[in-house]
Amino acid sequence: MPTPKAEAELAFWVSRLQGQERLSNDHYEYFYTTYFGLDNEFYRGNKVLDIGCGPRGSLEWATGVDLRIGIDPLAEAYRHLGTDLHAMFYVACNAEDLPFPAASFDVVCSLNSLDHVDQVGKVIHEIGRVTAPGGIFLLLTDIHEQPTVMEPSTFTWNIVNRFQPAFTLMDQRQVEYTVFSPEGYGDMYQSLRRGVPYNFEDTRVRDGILSARLYKP
Repeated sequence: MPTPKAEAELAFWVSRLQGQERLSNDHYEYFYTTYFGLDNEFYRGNKVLDIGCGPRGSLEWATGVDLRIGIDPLAEAYRHLGTDLHAMFYVACNAEDLPFPAASFDVVCSLNSLDHVDQVGKVIHEIGRVTAPGGIFLLLTDIHEQPTVMEPSTFTWNIVNRFQPAFTLMDQRQVEYTVFSPEGYGDMYQSLRRGVPYNFEDTRVRDGILSARLYKP
């Protein structure tokens, strides 16, 4: 029987598809490349893993890679939302127990998904295990104090410290939510494009966005 979390996640994506022929994925290329100071050529010949990929086809743009895999516990259910038309591979599994050998991927990413997992410590361990030496990890995540059904994990801005010593932090940004959907939740990607630095002198309780690029020696 589906958990309340799984039901909520699937209902969210079904609502996104209503009134559209397909779920768009045009915004992903910028955030995998330009936003992190990378380009398409960097990915050529690499193996890429997206943690908590969702159903939009987050790696459809990456046509020059050797392998592109997205993992999501709802990967099978997402087939009804159009993922069977995508060129990337989907694997149905939890991020806490990735079914891949050690050092399998050159680039591992978690874009708007780390707070959706149930056991952050195990996921961080798995990310370090499957990233090859010389590889990178790209992170975009909400920073929020209150857990929700879909985002049960909360952590602070120093979450990047938990990836050490397996990874070395190359750069990070802390950003304010400045764009919001009609439903009232923050639009991560549009807020990141605006890039308003998070004002730590403002003591109001509010969500923020952390982006980080880490390197595995």
